[in-house]
Amino acid sequence: MSTPTVEVGTELPVYDVPSVSAEKMKTMAALLSDPTPIHWDVATLQALGMGDRPVNQGPLNMGYVMNAVTAWAGGPRSLRRLRVRFLGTVLAGQHLRVRGTVSGLREEEGVRLADCDVVLEVVEGDPVVSGTATVVLS
Repeated sequence: MSTPTVEVGTELPVYDVPSVSAEKMKTMAALLSDPTPIHWDVATLQALGMGDRPVNQGPLNMGYVMNAVTAWAGGPRSLRRLRVRFLGTVLAGQHLRVRGTVSGLREEEGVRLADCDVVLEVVEGDPVVSGTATVVLS
């Protein structure tokens, strides 16, 4: 990234997740010791009237936003802060997109920072995560 060209209003590159993986949800449920069957058990989903596609975990959705922001800013070490609000559910197989815009620039203790408004949305659907991120500009 060429930080001298970053200004308020700069749009982050769009970050696409072409298809949310049900298999990754199952793995994440095991890693998080999350016994909630809506993340991996289709029979439970059907019994609850929730269809037949597992529901993605919030930490995975937040991870897509983190990946988008840090890819733009130069890597994981650039992330200073991420605050998100979960607005909806993400289902296996959905196509997601992260978008972001620089909302502020500042300097703190000699470090140049960019504050960004971010959103994760289902393509041709609604936003499912919104929030703000702060990254170090190198």
